[in-house]
Amino acid sequence: MQPPIPAGTILQNRYRLVSILGQGGFGRTYLAEDQGRFNERCALKEFIPAQSSPYALEKSKELFQREAAILYQIQHPQVPQFRATFEQDQRLFLVQDYVEGKTYGTLVQERTAQGYPFSESEVIQLLRQILPVLAHIHSKGIIHRDIAPDNLILRESDHLPVLIDFGVVKDLATRIQSPETVPQPTTVGKFGYAPSEQMQTGRAYPSSDLYSLAVLAIVLLTGKEPQELYNESTLTWHWQDLAKVSPGLAQILNQMLSYKPGDRYQSVAEVVQALQALTQPTVVSPPAPPPAYPGQPQSPPPPPVQAQVPSPPPPPTQTPPQTPPQTPSPPANPNLSQVATVAVGRRPDPVNPNPNSDPNRTNPVIPAPSSGPSWENPWAIAAVGTALALAAGLGSWALVTSLLRSPRDSVSPTPSVTITSSSTPSPTPSPTPSPTPTPSPSPVQFSQRLNVTPGEQNTVEGGLKANETISYIVPGQQDQTLSAYLGGEGILMTVLAPDQNPVNNRAKRVSAWEGALPYTGDYYIQLSPVRGIAQADYKLELNLESPVEPTPTSSPTPSPTPSPTPTPSPTPGAVDVERVSFPPGATETQVSGQTNPTTIKRYLVTAQAGQVLNVEITDGAATLDIRYPDGRLVEDASGVVSWQSQLPTDGDYQIDVIAARDTNFTLNISAQNQEPSP
Repeated sequence: MQPPIPAGTILQNRYRLVSILGQGGFGRTYLAEDQGRFNERCALKEFIPAQSSPYALEKSKELFQREAAILYQIQHPQVPQFRATFEQDQRLFLVQDYVEGKTYGTLVQERTAQGYPFSESEVIQLLRQILPVLAHIHSKGIIHRDIAPDNLILRESDHLPVLIDFGVVKDLATRIQSPETVPQPTTVGKFGYAPSEQMQTGRAYPSSDLYSLAVLAIVLLTGKEPQELYNESTLTWHWQDLAKVSPGLAQILNQMLSYKPGDRYQSVAEVVQALQALTQPTVVSPPAPPPAYPGQPQSPPPPPVQAQVPSPPPPPTQTPPQTPPQTPSPPANPNLSQVATVAVGRRPDPVNPNPNSDPNRTNPVIPAPSSGPSWENPWAIAAVGTALALAAGLGSWALVTSLLRSPRDSVSPTPSVTITSSSTPSPTPSPTPSPTPTPSPSPVQFSQRLNVTPGEQNTVEGGLKANETISYIVPGQQDQTLSAYLGGEGILMTVLAPDQNPVNNRAKRVSAWEGALPYTGDYYIQLSPVRGIAQADYKLELNLESPVEPTPTSSPTPSPTPSPTPTPSPTPGAVDVERVSFPPGATETQVSGQTNPTTIKRYLVTAQAGQVLNVEITDGAATLDIRYPDGRLVEDASGVVSWQSQLPTDGDYQIDVIAARDTNFTLNISAQNQEPSP
């Protein structure tokens, strides 16, 4: 294996190497400055073939170009853009965007050291943010194959997860075999995160990425390594007792973790649908009380009927004869028959007064002519005339009263219905005409003071309408770290300083913000819906950290010797530690041993900064985890079979040999000084 390229080297007369970002068994990653793009930072990935034969090198170039062209098709803001490929000094390089931020491997170590893992809402938010990325790459026929905490970066600029280090390059190394070489089982994927079908047969499916994503989720929830959560003998995961999650999320993750690929979700869309079903009941249930409409025949009719029954004592006998001739035509709905009565009974129409007056006028008019035997009696004539006059007066009074009362009684519910139906266009054109929206969405602002205790997570839930804004007032001190995460869709937040201005340019209309407070005072977390959203629910999580707390985490760094002792605590079972010493005058040695799923064989190698440490398993079905002297896992050095890198600091480096079954192994270790470049 060729040694790392020294910092300051310029490749292709364009890319100046700044430092080594990480190294694994299949390649290295350099931080470089692109002089052709105003020294913009980029990442150079060097592909190191496992063999150096002419066949392997030629095959490497062919597959490398083909796979790079596939990766170049990925156009997603949460995937580093692949820019170019080139070859120099028999080395193959990929050029891609550089992502500034912390890996989730670093974040979970920091959170575990502080005593609290990721919460359920944080994990759900991460799943919602990363599943569209997987859907995008799966739609192009690409499987990531290596989803793990160290391959997911929380980008500093927008706090979105970015997926890096696709397993394509590792897959290339396993496929490049000379014709006479017997292919070895693939090791693509990180031990503990990759499913069995991927580690044993090399085959990967969309459900394989979902399996790895679920392992990542339970690691964030528990703060434990996968080896601590998985039972090799029963092939089952035991993690729920170590995490506080709802049964719904646990069921989703357990299905993603199924041992058989056919028992898992088969696509990203199925997982998204399950998450929506998990969160929709909580969103829909708060606004459950619907308003009662007076036009419906369920609850509103009783009050009007009771109000109408006592009111018509005089004309009850005259109202029924009027309604029956008109009701049969629309028997389906009583409301429609009332509307028809109002429309047909046209009181002001002089042309056809008979339909309204016949039932009332003809009855009193008919008995008058029937009394013919008293023509000669003037008193009888007077009595008859008086009776006719009274009858006509009473009849006309009754007719007028019935006409006046029946429209009121029948129209009272009807105009409300007809008005609403005729004015139904008013809600729809409300955005169009300026006069209608202006009075209704008058802005409503709320404020609430929160006393956030440093080191404790505070959660606030609520809902907002289109014209509502709420500001949570959080008192803070200078140099404290404030973290604000907003769950839910349709609502964004702005973090305002005590002067009522955004804290920085990354604090406006975002869903997550974290940073140090510039000065002491009241800070405002202002929430408002996105334009076009009528109503939305939210869940706000706030955390305040004092500036004193980061110092204990950094204090173990200067003491390299005692720091490795606390690191074995998260490892499964026993850890067998052995110190490696090189023979006098030699810089290379070979060790042999045995390990199993319940025991980790750990070798301590004392090395100095600037030396190149090379570790390689030459025999045995085991993998390596390389750790810095302070116990942190080296980037791209987990689940590898060989590793080489220039060391940044002095101290005892930890080499962990891990196996899924009882395994005898042989390990080559060398620590050499870097030769000065000519």
